[in-house]
Amino acid sequence: MHTASRGHRTRRRVLPVAVLALVAALAVSAGATARRSGAPRAHTAAVTISSRPFGTTTGGKPVRVYTLSNGHMRVRITNFGGVIQSIDVPDRRGRMADVTLGFPKLGGYEANDVYPQPSGGSGSTYFGATVGRYANRIANGAFTLNGTTYHLPKNNGPNTLHGGPNSWNSEVWAPTVSRTASGVSLALTLTSPDGQNGFPGTVVAAVTFTLGRANALTIHYHATTDKPTVINMTNHSYFNLAGEASGSILNQRLMIPANRYTPTDNTQIPTGKIVPVAGTPLDFRHFKAIGRDITSPFPQLVLAHGYDHNFVLNGSGTGMKLAARAIDPVSGRTLAAFTTEPGVQLYTSNFLQGELVGTSGKTYRQSAGFTLETQHYPDSPNEPSFPSTTLNPGTPFNSTTVFEFGVTR
Repeated sequence: MHTASRGHRTRRRVLPVAVLALVAALAVSAGATARRSGAPRAHTAAVTISSRPFGTTTGGKPVRVYTLSNGHMRVRITNFGGVIQSIDVPDRRGRMADVTLGFPKLGGYEANDVYPQPSGGSGSTYFGATVGRYANRIANGAFTLNGTTYHLPKNNGPNTLHGGPNSWNSEVWAPTVSRTASGVSLALTLTSPDGQNGFPGTVVAAVTFTLGRANALTIHYHATTDKPTVINMTNHSYFNLAGEASGSILNQRLMIPANRYTPTDNTQIPTGKIVPVAGTPLDFRHFKAIGRDITSPFPQLVLAHGYDHNFVLNGSGTGMKLAARAIDPVSGRTLAAFTTEPGVQLYTSNFLQGELVGTSGKTYRQSAGFTLETQHYPDSPNEPSFPSTTLNPGTPFNSTTVFEFGVTR
């Protein structure tokens, strides 16, 4: 999914110890789940975190990029937008490659976040960004909460996408680094003032990235508010398991354990129905090539120009569950996504048009990557039958997603 952003002043906050403990516990739980699912075991190399300057925003704020490494996997994250700039992992022969799309310099992210984007281009892509206050779309830029209707700026046709223009993906977040015997963490915090882009409540948000000895990146989201609001946070990394700018992902294989999905109208807003994937090109319950059915005349694929759909994950409750598995048959690289969220949005970079130059100096075109945006369903504030996205004072928002990498032989 894609389109907008530049922000408000942030206030440095240290992530509560209780939250860090929760992140660690969930990471251990996810690692155990992954190992039961056949993922690679942990390595013995030291886990490190370091940082360096990544430039200065046009508003004069310094930005840094942080490198988390365990000797077999390296992740670079910048506190501009909470962006995952790169993830380097080995193939079956041990050869390293970056498996996410991104820009080599801060200026690329800033230019891509400007709203409105020049017409005729790829639009704002949200490469690797932490998205909020509300990930995905809200219909007609409005929702009603406790009898009050809130109006939001529209940045995706008639709708609001990913919190609207100049949102969290273009803010400079406050960083806190921590180290334990088992891994390293980067916690980024942001204060979103009451009324930002029309949303009610002052929200203090945090996203914590944790890397241990296993090739798994744990992302934990935490938020509190001082008045009722809505919240939906995700990470918007585009994956290409063959390597960044290596070509199309259409031959890579994907499995999503979802019996149902939420169909959309011609502006990609859910109709309110939850329907079976069986008998449709959206059936990924068994591994298939991403491109096998992508050119089908199925109306949902025609409307979205490919896949840009929310899948209703099997299983109930807020415990960790499998969201997706992906395999690149050539390199052997694999990806497994686990989450506490009820849905995952698959987007196949349908609108990349070749004018954006990525981290390796090559341009990105349609189908250059795919996203697995773990989240609540689109337009939930306007759909009472969907799981609630309301955040109330005194009840923190917590969500965890794990991206685990491995290889097939």
